[in-house]
Amino acid sequence: MKLFPSKFFSEKRKSKFQNLKWVGIVAIGVTFAMCGAVAEAQQPEKVPRIGFLSASSTSAQNALLEAFRQALRDLGYVVGQNVALEIRAAEGNYDRLPDLAAELVRLKVDVIFAASAPAIKAAKQATGTIPIVFETLSDPVADGFVANLARPGGNLTGLAGLAPELSGKRLELLKEVVPGVARVAVLLNPDNPNARRLLKETKISAQALGMQLQVLEVRHADDLD
Repeated sequence: MKLFPSKFFSEKRKSKFQNLKWVGIVAIGVTFAMCGAVAEAQQPEKVPRIGFLSASSTSAQNALLEAFRQALRDLGYVVGQNVALEIRAAEGNYDRLPDLAAELVRLKVDVIFAASAPAIKAAKQATGTIPIVFETLSDPVADGFVANLARPGGNLTGLAGLAPELSGKRLELLKEVVPGVARVAVLLNPDNPNARRLLKETKISAQALGMQLQVLEVRHADDLD
């Protein structure tokens, strides 16, 4: 299975609504992988089971989960009737992810949807056989999750985004909206594998635009204050 190209993802990020529709597309990929696992096992009477692994809280994922369920309904799968959804959330505590991923493996889910880079890492370490569909990564190859974009290999597939490359464009847009802006705060989670590359590209763009960056590390919701 090939990864969706970066161009596809960048075009889908234009609004929050489109982002949620994108989650539905991921759900379609999950369903296809799930159906393949069921067919291979030759157990048509079995209710397929999807594992949903998140690093954040379930309340923070409400919109994503609803879009996920809706996409499944569009495909004829209704949670609680002909498909089961096992949700495991680390509530912002990344150290819990390995145990939660292992729990999904013990439940023998047919596929795991990993909703962030830390969740993907935990799921990958927990199983090499259960299909894993991941949410957008800026560079899944550099992160060591897949071999290459055309042929990911292994049991992982998902979306490849342009997050680092778009950092400069975001600052350019900010400069257009507020021409006099000179100092910009950047909120990032240093524990996220994508943070380092995002910050590097943002610094390069800020220097070219004559902006000064103030980097603020946010690991938990309590840090926002």
